[in-house]
Amino acid sequence: MVKMNRFIQFNDETVDAGTLLVYDRLAKALADAPFLELTERKLLEFRPKEGVISMSVFWRHRSEEVIHAGRLSDIYLLTAGYWKRFSVNAWLKLTREYSLHPLRKFTIELLSMLEEFRLIDAITKERPGTTTAFNIRREAYIYFHRSGLSSNMQKGFFADAMMNQLFISLHEGMFTNTSMDWGQIDYRLIQSVLQRAFESTSTEDNTYIARRITAIVEMMIDNDLVHQYYSIGDSITEENSMFHYHDGMLDAEKGEEEPKETIEEVFRSWHRENENESGVHLEFELEHGRSGTSDATNGTPGNEDAEIEEMGFGKSEGNDLDHWSEEESDKSEKQDKKLKAGKMFGKEHVNVVYEEQRLDVVNDIENRQKLIVWREEQKPYVRSFVREMKKRIDLKEDSKREHLMKGRLSTKLTTMVIDERPKPFYRKNAPSGRLDAVFGLLVDGSASMIDKLDETKKAVLLFHDVLRQLDINHEISSYYEDAYNASNEIQPNVFGRMHTFTDRNKDNGMSILSFDANEDNRDGFAIRWMANQLAPRQEKNKFLLIFSDGEPSAYGYDRNGILDTAEAVMETEKKGISVIHLFLSTEESTYDQKAIFTMIYGNKTASSNSVESFTDQTMRILRKLLTLVIPH
Repeated sequence: MVKMNRFIQFNDETVDAGTLLVYDRLAKALADAPFLELTERKLLEFRPKEGVISMSVFWRHRSEEVIHAGRLSDIYLLTAGYWKRFSVNAWLKLTREYSLHPLRKFTIELLSMLEEFRLIDAITKERPGTTTAFNIRREAYIYFHRSGLSSNMQKGFFADAMMNQLFISLHEGMFTNTSMDWGQIDYRLIQSVLQRAFESTSTEDNTYIARRITAIVEMMIDNDLVHQYYSIGDSITEENSMFHYHDGMLDAEKGEEEPKETIEEVFRSWHRENENESGVHLEFELEHGRSGTSDATNGTPGNEDAEIEEMGFGKSEGNDLDHWSEEESDKSEKQDKKLKAGKMFGKEHVNVVYEEQRLDVVNDIENRQKLIVWREEQKPYVRSFVREMKKRIDLKEDSKREHLMKGRLSTKLTTMVIDERPKPFYRKNAPSGRLDAVFGLLVDGSASMIDKLDETKKAVLLFHDVLRQLDINHEISSYYEDAYNASNEIQPNVFGRMHTFTDRNKDNGMSILSFDANEDNRDGFAIRWMANQLAPRQEKNKFLLIFSDGEPSAYGYDRNGILDTAEAVMETEKKGISVIHLFLSTEESTYDQKAIFTMIYGNKTASSNSVESFTDQTMRILRKLLTLVIPH
């Protein structure tokens, strides 16, 4: 589906998908947690329920060196720092204690600042290679807090100004003099307490420092923080750091009711629950049952001599079909075609239910006439293209390798006299036969295709006719998501198969002309699905083509669609399947559109300048790919 232009340009910013995937893999490796997902948000963040950690947008709009180093420092802090070294218990204890305090946000964010300082020191000692990234981070944030200090003082945001000053004192040293007039606040006393941060070894130590500093300033500062500087623990709450069990359990079974000690434990606990249970636990409190001996005091004892009073029939093939009506049988058959994606197609598609169905052929007069007219128009191009490819194949068959040490004796024997080491033999190349290639074509079936349906059908028909003439196996399928029935629990997807591998050279022109536009497009899922069709094929050269007219867009997929599709492309390429993308557009593509498709498909993306050029671009792509296939 084509992405709409947003009215504020910076809202349309995206991180390069390839770069984000590198960061994502680094985060998973450092945390030793393959289930983690990395995103970008306003501030550093942990979200256990979703299994997500987030680096900050703070690093945008800087030099490439600073952006890269800053993002690396975020990842180091999140995974090599907070992941195992941050005490959830100490954090929760402080948040409970200060829940009604007038400087609640100041105290909690001060603890985050102190923890960041402690963890940077611990990480650099353990991993000296991180020092450069953290030095760049320190310089950038000192500049940020210096700028904020004078601004907040002028506006009367004294809690924010104190936060700025404390950060500067921590990172520039205790002997840094403050240029601000703090009135009745004894900043030297605060500095003496803050100095303990250099000796801090745990979250509990920093909790003590945060309490002491708050006690000093609370009588002089009336209002809490206006701005937010840290959100690292906002999602670490009592609810998601412990699991609640049914009241009927014995006390001995409540061993897991204690809060988790580290963020890693919280995340892994939620991950285990996500693995074992349905999606309801993402929205409601977890409830656990435990297996044990049943208290069946009211149970009825069995009687093996009892007569059977009623018989039930299931839906397995072994049952007598006479018990089913034709309507029920058809309904069951349709339901059996629906498959659940599960985890096989990636985290973004766990709740996808998909259906593989033959496209219903619309065999009316209009489609028959179109098929005849379009094929007549394309006939010279198809004939010329096929003749060109066959000529190239024949040239390869007829060519021979000369100047060999053994083989057939050449008629040119002058080399026996002229050359010091004559090689008068040759060999003929073995006939190449049919091209050793297979193609899979995915056609975007989203609603935005409706204004370019005929031109898309022409391009797909050309693709089909050329490969049939060259006796090359191929599969063609449209893909779309049923947006009207999509929800958190289920996202129905449909693959409309126009031509399958089992059809071989069958003419499915009418199926192609029956293709229609529907709703949304879940590209990453579709690519993985087609890759699964191509992977078992025996052909040496495998190609997956995608005809689409915009970015991925489906239920809950707009945020991670680009990244997931890029990851699907990388996974498919690793299987030895080349992925090629054609952007179908009614007008010349913009710089932003080209940049996004380059992110996803690398240099294997092409765009059409108008609807009339769809078939030309298809021919150009096929010529290039088949030239690579012809044996050298």
